[in-house]
Amino acid sequence: MVDDEQNILAALRRLLRRDPYHILTATSGQEGLDVLAGHAVDVIVSDQRMPGMLGADFLRKARLLYPQTMRIMLSGYTELQAVTDAVNEGAIFKFLTKPWDDQQLRGHLAEAFRLKGIDDDNARLNEQLREANLALAVANDAMQALLHRQQHQISRDEVSLGIAREVLQFLPLPVLGLDEDGMIAFINTAAAQLFERGAALLGNEAALALPQLFQAHADTQRKVTIGGKSYAVALHAMGARSRSRGSLVTLCLDGTPP
Repeated sequence: MVDDEQNILAALRRLLRRDPYHILTATSGQEGLDVLAGHAVDVIVSDQRMPGMLGADFLRKARLLYPQTMRIMLSGYTELQAVTDAVNEGAIFKFLTKPWDDQQLRGHLAEAFRLKGIDDDNARLNEQLREANLALAVANDAMQALLHRQQHQISRDEVSLGIAREVLQFLPLPVLGLDEDGMIAFINTAAAQLFERGAALLGNEAALALPQLFQAHADTQRKVTIGGKSYAVALHAMGARSRSRGSLVTLCLDGTPP
């Protein structure tokens, strides 16, 4: 509270003694600025006509330096132009006249503190929102980087898989790939040429489509005769060095290392 009359300050203290306010006082605009520099203040009540600095000028400076404060002018002088200018500039929240009505003054102060609380809540929520948006942006950047790395790895894996399939496709010995359910998932060119059904074997159950290769309880290596030629059949389980599942079947002319 800023007023050059000590009796006014004393009267205001008596009026508000039962309200939950911590009251700081000053007797001039400059002294009021000094108080604001050293204390956190929510609501300012200032007289208009004071020596050295008018209340409107003091409240303008308070608004520039401490825009979060609620500023009230309490004056017995109705200098309408100065007050109107200050209100229009946003320097003054309310203008109250002396002598004041006790209950009205207390009500206006309570309203000022209520609005200040809302402003503080909004500022806090905005800060929380800013921090949340910042954290979200950081998380999004991290996610994008992870997705980029994963996509790069997928692309590399696809290239590697394509190379492996092409190598298998053009190997000079017959090769079949079985999935974990025993279905024929891959058959290379040499195997397609060796078997009568050729590429039509894809998607068939290997034990039924090629029973001569998959006799029950047979060893992982055996010999079969196809087209009058003897082949050594080898069954290789996949997954030892990768996440692949299933098995690979190779056929080598008898006497050729599998």
